[in-house]
Amino acid sequence: MPVITLPDGSRREFTHPVTVQHVAESIGPGLAKAALGGRVGGRLVDTSFSIEDDAELAIITAKQPEGLEIIRHSTAHLLAQAVKSLFPSAQVTIGPVIDDGFYYDFAFERPFTPEDLVAIEKKMEELSAAALPVSRSVMPRDRAIEFFRAQGEEYKARIIAEIPSGEDISVYAQGDFTDLCRGPHVPDTGRLKAFKLTRVAGAYWRGDPRNEMLQRIYGTAWADKKELADYLHRLEEAEKRDHRKLGRSLSLFHLQEEAPGMVFWHPHGWTLWQTVENYMRQVFRDNGYQEIRTPQVVSRSLWEKSGHWDKFSDEMFTTQAEQRDYAIKPMNCPCHVQVYNQGLKSYRELPLRLAEFGSCHRNELSGVLHGLMRLRSFTQDDAHIFCTEDQIQPEVAEFIDLLFRVYADFGFDQVLIKLSTRPEKRVGSDAIWDKAEQALAQALDAKQLDWKLQPGEGAFYGPKIEFSLKDCLDRVWQCGTIQVDFSMPERLGAVYVAEDSSRKTPVMLHRAILGSMERFLGILIEHYAGFFPLWLAPLQAVVLNITDRQADYARRVANSLLSQGFRVRTDLRNEKIGFKIRDHSMQRVPYLLIVGAKEEASDSISVRTQKGDDLGIFPLQELSERLRAEAATNRSTPE
Repeated sequence: MPVITLPDGSRREFTHPVTVQHVAESIGPGLAKAALGGRVGGRLVDTSFSIEDDAELAIITAKQPEGLEIIRHSTAHLLAQAVKSLFPSAQVTIGPVIDDGFYYDFAFERPFTPEDLVAIEKKMEELSAAALPVSRSVMPRDRAIEFFRAQGEEYKARIIAEIPSGEDISVYAQGDFTDLCRGPHVPDTGRLKAFKLTRVAGAYWRGDPRNEMLQRIYGTAWADKKELADYLHRLEEAEKRDHRKLGRSLSLFHLQEEAPGMVFWHPHGWTLWQTVENYMRQVFRDNGYQEIRTPQVVSRSLWEKSGHWDKFSDEMFTTQAEQRDYAIKPMNCPCHVQVYNQGLKSYRELPLRLAEFGSCHRNELSGVLHGLMRLRSFTQDDAHIFCTEDQIQPEVAEFIDLLFRVYADFGFDQVLIKLSTRPEKRVGSDAIWDKAEQALAQALDAKQLDWKLQPGEGAFYGPKIEFSLKDCLDRVWQCGTIQVDFSMPERLGAVYVAEDSSRKTPVMLHRAILGSMERFLGILIEHYAGFFPLWLAPLQAVVLNITDRQADYARRVANSLLSQGFRVRTDLRNEKIGFKIRDHSMQRVPYLLIVGAKEEASDSISVRTQKGDDLGIFPLQELSERLRAEAATNRSTPE
């Protein structure tokens, strides 16, 4: 007679084993209709799961993150069923849930076309309308291999063959379609009403470029039509804000095949870069960091000592000179230890904060390169803090405050925090990892911040806190990090003289706020859609003359503003003023300064904004004060 304990602490007794669905029905018809699955003792299960003993149960609906994941996982199966129905010779492989949706990889003799996607989506709608029951069963491992091979599903058979012999295999059936899966899934396909297929792309089997190329169909699924419509609107907005398109149209940067994964910065783009870098450089100076510069090419022996060679050698660009192996640095930390090691340090000199806009190179696969977001050559706002164990928590706390201030200045107010702990492959003893993980957790708790645990996601040398910001479209971007490292300083011989005159190894805190400069600029471009706040705008104002007779006055206005540090230029082209206004508005220039005969006579300027607002006529001094005040705010809210 199982006793079911619900999340509110209430209990329900049953005289016989009971399914999750039956428990939902006993609570009420509304919950019974909304139930998608359950969490029994921490394990997610189907609504058909039978509970035979006392258990804690939470009913999962679409209002919960787990419910949305069940919907997306089930919609991936709906996609696979539709593809098999329309293209029987297609083989299904793997179809996981991803952020905001799902994908499924297929082996098929020809590329899927946009017309195919339309047909597949229509078939999915038909299968959804049929409300086909979804049922789970298990097969012995060898029987499952035979079952899928008999259906021509060689990829599924290969997946199952990797599972140890003797284990049972979970499969789900809906209509005439059966798929390998751990589940859980929705009770029937009628629960899947809000989905959209978005695109098709190539993908290697098992992600290995040595394997055959498959076709990956991406889709999104939501709890209802309104959430789907909101998401599709965000996708449309994201398309408009694509930093690669804006990079071309605003002449900020470009990439080309002769230097894959490396950026050619144009004047306006480099001005944006320098504005961000100079801001961060001031942040370094104001918070006790000393800026350094370390070599790009370093002997392989250093990377072997640091432990990077064993883990990252495949991602390093290497070279050789005079029968000696070298690597272009993929990260800065071992080089920073070399700077620290020059001269014996005392505990009185700690914490020592060394910062570098360090240029790094990693041999990323060409298939994962993506504009500024994933490159082979990138620069980090990198810093390393060498400190004592007692200084870890205050240093982490101070860094967190600094990170939040910087993000706010760039217009980001929502920050998500995760603590990533020891991975399976790591260096250092468990005792050291215990100390490092506890220090980070205590620093977060002391600041009363909400954070989530990511077991096993730490770096190979230490745990880390990851900071992710949300942009104006609610997209999440992981940027900042701080990592506690007890191992690398010891491996590379870093020491300090303690208060008792003994030699001790310092703790090394790896930290970055922006992360990759290039990636952060890509985020900024998309966040603001190129309409940067005045302090960030590569070109803050353009002076436009109405006729040639005002050309000299336009130059005087521009030179006056330039001398005050504003980023200004003139447009003296022999074009109509309306044409010039439209042209520079399209280029997202914040202020258009128009001078005609009336303005020259009164030593003033007519001011328009990039949004088309006519602010009226300003004396030059008053305009300068307005621009200076606006630029000093260091923040803005994007459209």
